[in-house]
Amino acid sequence: MSDRGRRATRHASGLLAAVCLLSGLLGCAALPQDEAPAPVAAPSPAAAEAPATAASAPSTVSYRVEVQAPDELRQLLLTYLDLARFQNAPQADGITNAELIRLAAASPAQARTLLETEGYFSPQVTVKRDDPPDQTPLITLSVTPGPRTTIATWELNAGGDLKKHIDAGDPAAQALLARLRGRWPLKEGKPFSQPQWSSAKNSTLALLRADGYPTANWSLNTIAHIDAKTHEANLALEIDSGPLFLLGELRIEGLKRYSEAGIRNVADFSPGTPYSEKRLFDYQERLGKLGLFNSVSVEIDPDPAQAAAVPVLVRVTEQSLQQAVAGVGYSDNTRERVTLEHRHLRPFGFDLQMHNKFELGRTRRAWTGELLTDPGNAQYRRLLAGGVTRLDTVDDVTFSWNVRAGRSLYTERIERLIFAELLNATVKNGLGEFTSRALSMNYNWIWRDVDDIILPTRGLTSVIQMAGGYAVSDSADNGPFGRLYTRNTLYWPLGSSWFTQTRLEFGEVFAKENVGIPDTLLFRAGGDDSVRGYGYRDLGPRKINALTGKSVLTSGRKLLTGSIEIAHAFSAKRPSLWWAAFLDAGNAVDQWSEYKPALGYGLGLRWRSPVGPLRIDWAYGRDLHKGRLHFSVGIAF
Repeated sequence: MSDRGRRATRHASGLLAAVCLLSGLLGCAALPQDEAPAPVAAPSPAAAEAPATAASAPSTVSYRVEVQAPDELRQLLLTYLDLARFQNAPQADGITNAELIRLAAASPAQARTLLETEGYFSPQVTVKRDDPPDQTPLITLSVTPGPRTTIATWELNAGGDLKKHIDAGDPAAQALLARLRGRWPLKEGKPFSQPQWSSAKNSTLALLRADGYPTANWSLNTIAHIDAKTHEANLALEIDSGPLFLLGELRIEGLKRYSEAGIRNVADFSPGTPYSEKRLFDYQERLGKLGLFNSVSVEIDPDPAQAAAVPVLVRVTEQSLQQAVAGVGYSDNTRERVTLEHRHLRPFGFDLQMHNKFELGRTRRAWTGELLTDPGNAQYRRLLAGGVTRLDTVDDVTFSWNVRAGRSLYTERIERLIFAELLNATVKNGLGEFTSRALSMNYNWIWRDVDDIILPTRGLTSVIQMAGGYAVSDSADNGPFGRLYTRNTLYWPLGSSWFTQTRLEFGEVFAKENVGIPDTLLFRAGGDDSVRGYGYRDLGPRKINALTGKSVLTSGRKLLTGSIEIAHAFSAKRPSLWWAAFLDAGNAVDQWSEYKPALGYGLGLRWRSPVGPLRIDWAYGRDLHKGRLHFSVGIAF
């Protein structure tokens, strides 16, 4: 009952009291009184409401409500019945005994209406009131829901342009209707409820609107016919598609300093392409990846008058011309570090991007730089890049530099990088100092098919790197070589609460045994993203110094590692906090006949933060007979 209704009741009671005083007892007895309706047991004399007087307002009562019904329906009734909602009203806004009687009397009809929304069209509902002496009145609502209505038949047909294209034999239109029917959730035998009926219509309509028909709607012929006697629902649906929208010209707003060419070249559609929501969303995502804009929106105006060539509106907010970022960080692999990054989005006035990054850490010091053009035809971007790195590990120091030139492509699922590279690597270890150089052609390919790029729980990612070139060494033979590396990660849920992650990593350099391959093209294992329980790059072939007899860790020409992990949330209340158990194995060697995998296994914590998973792992390295703590944030593709 609304506040206005309660106030009106109180005003009427006050007026009744005044009339009684003026008319005397006889006149008051002649006025009609509130009577308890038949379904509700009359209150005991002790619970009867005291007669109203001109000096006092009607008193309010407190009461308890108990609903006897199946669990899934009990909560529905407790949430939406007026009788249940008002029992916790503040004393100042409480209800009178007369109001309580009316609420109780109305509750069976209200309960039946609520139960009908869940598919129960023949329930038995009774209400009873108990007034124990010196206790709060108890009102009990008993519900026997009866059989639930199920779907007997359903039919989904199309009207509008979609029907015209289907009748004309258009395969795309026929496939679209088949997809709508295939995804319709309320099939024969499914239980019927009003929320599911509304949800099914909304999801089907959204699918059609996202795939070429943004003005689609349900026609008046769409109806759910309920037979309360047989407890069956017969669904008849007709969707009016409206016109098929075809994309027209690009209209770009918000550009001040950057070129339109890059925006237009990233589009993978032309005028006349059928509209789809996903096509525009993917285009918007590619524009965001250009690194030129703070925000990007891509949309159309679904005006049927423009359906034959609807303009595509691109709104952008540009980033500042230059950006500098300083940071501090820590990783289990390379320890603490300080970084400085600088970006210039139009160096020298050209349509280029320049990116420089400096890193200073305990075990790694590096500079990397890149010049990148705006996308050209076929969305490829030309690049010129280079870097200098010094890496200190357990037994050696590696100093390397490289220069590369090529082109790159980014799409929603695939990244490609094709480049020529000149690199130089010098290694100092217990065996001496060795320098090698290589000139190579390279093809790097990344493929992702996951439910979420930041926090994947289902899908597959794959990295493939291929290279071929010629190596020159100061201490070994010169000669040609080939290189192959791949890393594949499968994410797969087990039920609704268990999650698995499986990784397989393989690499090999193909060359004659005496050819000196630069160390940066060779392989080592160990570390957080390799074999946990061992330090970063701590696994590889060992060679003996002939003079000292000491064993020295080196890099290998072959690599094979694998990992399997299972995780589960600590509780349903904290779905982003998981525990995990894992097993890692692998090694790097010069010959497969020498291969013996090192094992690491342990337990970990996972926090699925908005920026990516944070992992803390304690792993036991079987070959080392000791444990090691690993810490990382993010995903390595």
